[in-house]
Amino acid sequence: MATIITLIPGDGIGPEVTAAAREVVDAAGANVQWECVDAGMSSLERTGVAVPEAVYESVLRNRVALKGPMGNTFGGDFRVTRKARRAHGRIEERSYPGPTIALRGELELFANVRPAKSFEGIASRYRDIDLVLFRENSEDLYLGLERMADENTAEAVKRITRSGSERMACFVADYMQRTGRRRVTIGHKSNVLKLTDGLFLDACKETLANYPAIAVDSRVVDALCMELVMRPERFDCLLLPNLYGDILSDLTAGLVGGLGVAPGANIGADCAVFEAVHGCAPDLAGQDRANPCSLILSAAMMLRYIGEDEAARRIEAALRSVLRAGTPVTRDLGGSARTSEMTAAIVLRLG
Repeated sequence: MATIITLIPGDGIGPEVTAAAREVVDAAGANVQWECVDAGMSSLERTGVAVPEAVYESVLRNRVALKGPMGNTFGGDFRVTRKARRAHGRIEERSYPGPTIALRGELELFANVRPAKSFEGIASRYRDIDLVLFRENSEDLYLGLERMADENTAEAVKRITRSGSERMACFVADYMQRTGRRRVTIGHKSNVLKLTDGLFLDACKETLANYPAIAVDSRVVDALCMELVMRPERFDCLLLPNLYGDILSDLTAGLVGGLGVAPGANIGADCAVFEAVHGCAPDLAGQDRANPCSLILSAAMMLRYIGEDEAARRIEAALRSVLRAGTPVTRDLGGSARTSEMTAAIVLRLG
């Protein structure tokens, strides 16, 4: 029986890269069907709602989604709200600082997974990078709990819970055991944020102590940034709270060639959303110039999640073959190909 995938094209270049990823997944022979729903700033412009209820319902029903990039505002008071019946049985409205964070929050996608792996043929300062960054996705400053204390003073709440940190550490340990990884480095700033980051560090260390096959160390986050730039090959897995994880996941993508070749996943207990990790690049929208690799690699992650391992392996091999050849690739990868041309080359290598 085919697995139904919720497909969310998103904004800007999103429809183009999601179409490319869909074409590659279908060509790989994966036993999937697609259910397309709209969300993002384009949906807001058309319907007045950034994330319609049908989007949440589709993902919860199908339990897996592939999502293109979605836009957001910079500054201001824009919020995405959803009124729904919660676990306690009461109707409650929740508010988020953007559509992507709303999806993560409402679907309880607490784990963000960002692999960074070197590609032959991609210009980079480093070789043989193979690490995974894990970002706790549901807490920290990304709750968006902000207020103006007065007209010249803004405040934000940084919330860390023991349960959320333990849940994330268990997820990381289980992932590492399944994939044969051996060492995780916890990033924090507990020398300054002694209660919040201190709780995250302690809870993660205590939880990971139950997994003796996994080596655990920790770094203050600023020192971790320096070491990643100087000696990234030393690291296997990274575990960070939400804000630091967002920042460092872009850094680790930069180690292997940039966001255009970096996949990502948001995973919860009941469902998962796999996504392009780059922005929606509205200036490139509709021009057939966008690099489709991030979402194609995320689609391969998705296929492994649903048990389509062989299709995932073939997609990754075909993509690597195109990158190794250096043609046809999009302009950001050093070529001049269109999105459709690079996608066709990947499909051709699938046989």
